[in-house]
Amino acid sequence: MLHEILVALLGYTGDIIVDEREHQTSLGILSPDAPISDVPSFKLAPDLSFIPPSDRDVIQRIITLGFYYRELDRFATKSRNLSWIRAANVSPLVRIEEISKSRRENQSMYRRAIANGIVEVLSVYRSAVLQIEQKLLADPLPILATVTQGLNKFFVLLPPLYELILEIERDDIRGGKLLTLLHKRCHCGVPELQTCLQRLLWHGHQVLFNQLASWMVYGILQDPHGEFFIRRKEDKDAESDPSSADTLQKFTRLTVENSSLADWHLGFHISLDMLPEYIHMRVAESILFAGKAVRVLRNPSPGFFAQDSLYHHQIPRQYHRIPGFSGRISFQKDPSTDAELVEEELLPQSEVDKIEAMLHNLKESSEFHKRSFEFAVDSIRAIAASHLWQLVVVRADLNGHLKALKDYFLLAKGDFFQCFLEESRQLMRLPPRQTTAEADLMVPFQLAAVKTISDEDKYFSRVSLRIPSAGVAVKPSQLDVSRSRAYADGSSGAAPSNTSSDLDGWDGITLEYSIDWPLQLFFTQEVLSKYRRVFQYLLRLKRTQMELEKSWASVMHQDHSDFAKRRNDRERCSASQQRRQRFRPMWRVREHMAFLIRNLQFYIQVDVIESQWNILQTHIQESYDFTELVNFHQE
Repeated sequence: MLHEILVALLGYTGDIIVDEREHQTSLGILSPDAPISDVPSFKLAPDLSFIPPSDRDVIQRIITLGFYYRELDRFATKSRNLSWIRAANVSPLVRIEEISKSRRENQSMYRRAIANGIVEVLSVYRSAVLQIEQKLLADPLPILATVTQGLNKFFVLLPPLYELILEIERDDIRGGKLLTLLHKRCHCGVPELQTCLQRLLWHGHQVLFNQLASWMVYGILQDPHGEFFIRRKEDKDAESDPSSADTLQKFTRLTVENSSLADWHLGFHISLDMLPEYIHMRVAESILFAGKAVRVLRNPSPGFFAQDSLYHHQIPRQYHRIPGFSGRISFQKDPSTDAELVEEELLPQSEVDKIEAMLHNLKESSEFHKRSFEFAVDSIRAIAASHLWQLVVVRADLNGHLKALKDYFLLAKGDFFQCFLEESRQLMRLPPRQTTAEADLMVPFQLAAVKTISDEDKYFSRVSLRIPSAGVAVKPSQLDVSRSRAYADGSSGAAPSNTSSDLDGWDGITLEYSIDWPLQLFFTQEVLSKYRRVFQYLLRLKRTQMELEKSWASVMHQDHSDFAKRRNDRERCSASQQRRQRFRPMWRVREHMAFLIRNLQFYIQVDVIESQWNILQTHIQESYDFTELVNFHQE
């Protein structure tokens, strides 16, 4: 009787202690893949008449622990099953079958970690059963009282653990959902159970911190079963469409530069389903940003180092030392330094070790402290943002490109655009020709550049003129300057000045700006499109102002000519006076229009653009955080 009870406590039934589920099966053996039973099925055999009812109740309560043990052990064995990982000499067909079986069973690293914690609890339970057996064999003590006293704490632990795995199996809980479930159950009033559940949560956090370390230290997404709250965008599509594997192949065919940009803008997202509820969304976004920044810093564009070596000696003095988590970082560089050292400076090994140490300390802590976790994440994010700032602002010459956009897209180079509009005025009096509009307009554009832009302006070569409805953009370098000279000599086929004009066709004139890695992280297509819209508006204002001024100059010139010719003819002079009186209201309207346009231009250029430019420059000098700088620029 004693050994029947002890063996039943370890999950094995016999003649006295029976399992009702085994009797219901045809072979009398419970399959390892059978689902977890909803109710305890260990019962005392009904034909044992020599056991009094009071003892039957005590025995029934004791052997229920054996049922809980068996179900917990089956869950742990199933969750820790790694049989699908075979040696290399296994036939491919068997390996494919094992892998497909593992996918059907929804393998989970988090379940495996929780199963490891359950195994620890069951190990303590088995030791308690062994100790009870040794006591009973050594001394003739009361059996039921000794067993009950020895297993007293497990009456508190095993039933909640059984309910936990039952809910996990029933609702197929994995990943961050499993951590949320354990975190909620840790808030209980039983110290022993709370300690046990905290240990299980610790095991789950080991997987989480390993994934965080892989993502935030190396920029690698280690998530074979789709349980991490950071996911690739194509992973979500693959769940609903198996053919989306082509998307992954498309990503692999991209160049290093394009794939890096795709990863930054569209590659990863936060899966709310797998985000633990006790991790705030702001913290999750910081984790997402830190991983993406590390990916950029660890996978630079090969062509960037050549540009960096040319620009490095021109770094302004105020950028040489940057306070922050990285301390004082010198960007002064010996010209003989090779590309490997340049690449290493993007994310120094000392900073990598610091990030890894923060995550290691969190991983080794026996309890999860939310404040410590958020502080570590914010610190890691600050490190990543600081080095990304150094890459974009200092190495990639962000300020120079911002100045170029201000000069050309915001019309800060007023002399250039004044000359361009003067040279193209005759051309713009006609509607643009569909096939050659851009090439025709490029001639005065290039001529204006020759007259007003010096050879030291290294950014003008990045600017190209475009009419979206007319075709592909044309860069200044694609046309010969001699063609501009010919245009200046009057050899162009421009229309005569007295032809009726339709300026609407030229309102689509815009500029394109060539951006190199890593400035695409800062100047997104959305940002550049806003610059283009502002340019189109400012250029229309500029054209309107010029036409108003030209109309007044033309009329004044004609009026002075008429006065010189007819000053001796009093009758014609009187008619000229009457004509001027009739046109006076029109010129008064013109003056009001010119006044409005001039003041609107002054307001936009001085009170808006120039003032905001100074504010942006202040933020660039004071802020060493990439995301803050992006937000300042977009504002």
